[in-house]
Amino acid sequence: MNSLVQDARNAAERVGLKSDTIVINGGRPLRGTIDVRGAKNLVTKAMVASLLGDTTSTLRDVPDISDVHVVASLLEIHGVKITGSAATGVLQLDPANVATATSAEIDALSGSSRIPILFCGPLLHRLGHAFIPDLGGCRIGDRPIDFHLDALRAFGAIVDKLPSGINITAPNGLRGANIELPYPSVGATEQVLLTGVRAMGTTELKNAAIEPEIMDLIAVLQKMGAIISVEPNRTIFIEGVESLNGYNHRALFDRNEAASWASAALATGGSIFTTGAKQSEMMTFLNVFRKIGGAFDIEEEGIRFYHPGGELKPVVIETDVHPGFMTDWQQPLIIALTQAHGTSIVHETVYENRFGFTDALIKMGANIEVHKDGLADPNRRVPRRALEQAAVITGPTQLHGAELEVPDLRGGFSHLIAALTAKGQSSVSNVGLIARGYGDFVGKLEKLGADFYFAE
Repeated sequence: MNSLVQDARNAAERVGLKSDTIVINGGRPLRGTIDVRGAKNLVTKAMVASLLGDTTSTLRDVPDISDVHVVASLLEIHGVKITGSAATGVLQLDPANVATATSAEIDALSGSSRIPILFCGPLLHRLGHAFIPDLGGCRIGDRPIDFHLDALRAFGAIVDKLPSGINITAPNGLRGANIELPYPSVGATEQVLLTGVRAMGTTELKNAAIEPEIMDLIAVLQKMGAIISVEPNRTIFIEGVESLNGYNHRALFDRNEAASWASAALATGGSIFTTGAKQSEMMTFLNVFRKIGGAFDIEEEGIRFYHPGGELKPVVIETDVHPGFMTDWQQPLIIALTQAHGTSIVHETVYENRFGFTDALIKMGANIEVHKDGLADPNRRVPRRALEQAAVITGPTQLHGAELEVPDLRGGFSHLIAALTAKGQSSVSNVGLIARGYGDFVGKLEKLGADFYFAE
């Protein structure tokens, strides 16, 4: 059994899926209401932040996803007592007895998530050392941890690369640093935040990521007692403090999940009300959604996304860091673009291998051409990157059922949308990977009227 399949089965088991394969009878519009809980990209980081406090933290709107279960397990083997559950949406995290975990314990969990790298700063502050095994996560391209390690070295940490992983120590403690990221990496920005808040002195981080989830993590840390200011031009100043308390926080909604269900509504010709979604964090997506021909109603409780009838229109999309168009949004939306009249282009500038999922769409009848070296365009607004790619989607095309294997989190949800859009029956395996970031997606499919069942 390869590692991808094993990761998928492990994820499916964590959230209680009956099987790792579902069979979908497509062609039925999705209609109904679903709840969108806290963002995967904030909740897991806020859970790690609890290590920094001297008292218990309470986190609300926690999604019941596999990645939350993985982080909870990692915290527990490090001595954090967790009460509540992802099923109820509320977790209490007590770090009073933080202790060293064995490399074997950490390694047993690390293959399912890249989150262990963010334990480094908090563990260095609490214990003076940290161990990071080989990291897993989605197979969507080169995701080096050099940014993280360079940042930790800047704080004074000693990094030793071993055959079993990376051992990190701070014999003289951590001190503030001046750091400039070569790219506004979300993960590296989180690393600096989680490390700098208790480092001695002031940390200046230039070219930082400023995604809404980053701002929400800063809000969490400020509640704990941190002093953090966000300046213009992607600069963050962190004044280190001696100690932090726990927090009480309701997580920001998951804008990636909301956008994914919006794409499903558009591709299937349906209407989905996403409770909890907010306009301010989705403005860039909403603009593109409207250009394609989708419609939305913004209400106090959430946003309704729907296909208003008529032809969908082609668009040109350039993914970018916030406030640009998120890379996580393009994969689900490409399914809707296969139904647009004309030629669309998606320039992927963040990850170099995020179009692998389109091979399955082509098998289903989509007309998609991937340009491995990207495409030149005089109207580009996002600067070209050396490893970028482009996908040219010509439509509309009738998708037909096929046997699909989920390759990663967002690509997997895109395969799910494709199966729901297609004419005929599709079998989708490795759906456990979808459970890494989409809470109760099976229950939501039932609420929306999808025709599917679990394979034996």
